[in-house]
Amino acid sequence: MPLPVPEDAFSEGLPDREGASTQETFELFSALAPKGWRVELIEGEIYVVPPANGEHEKIVTELVEQVIARRVDKELRNSTGIGLYLPGTNGTVRVIPDLVIAPRDSFDDQQEWHAPDPVLLVAEVSSSSTASRDRVQKIRAYARAGIPVYLMIDREAGEAVVCSGPTTDDYSHKSIHKLGTQVPLPSPLGFQLDTSEF
Repeated sequence: MPLPVPEDAFSEGLPDREGASTQETFELFSALAPKGWRVELIEGEIYVVPPANGEHEKIVTELVEQVIARRVDKELRNSTGIGLYLPGTNGTVRVIPDLVIAPRDSFDDQQEWHAPDPVLLVAEVSSSSTASRDRVQKIRAYARAGIPVYLMIDREAGEAVVCSGPTTDDYSHKSIHKLGTQVPLPSPLGFQLDTSEF
């Protein structure tokens, strides 16, 4: 989706960006993105994601509340809006998952982007503009980073997909559940996610 850029964004005082690298362009877009927009870099491509709609946020909120209420390990914490840098085939991947679950104090610094090492689960709630990336590129990116569990709530397909057992660029186990059912989440969460509210 095109990023709306004010007409004076490239006015005098800013350096000429002709010939900028993908990383430099990503950083420029990130700096210019309006509040609430997310800019991600995946496999050499820059994606600009508009603010989420109400249905998307309802699902993310329900996920967060269930994790807080049902997690077995009470030291785990939920984070939304956390930037992760991951290994990629074309340089570093930079993503902002809808939900990140990691031990307490994993992101208690001032950094904008974080290593994925402490992350135990990432979740994405798909929308029409992100579904294809959530189903393909992000599975590869999260698996390459060794993130143990990737949960995708695929609103278009009406499914919850639980990916576990990261390998080189995929997950060895994927279970697909219809939304509205109980979805078993593997350790360290180890509880049934109730998707009836999704």
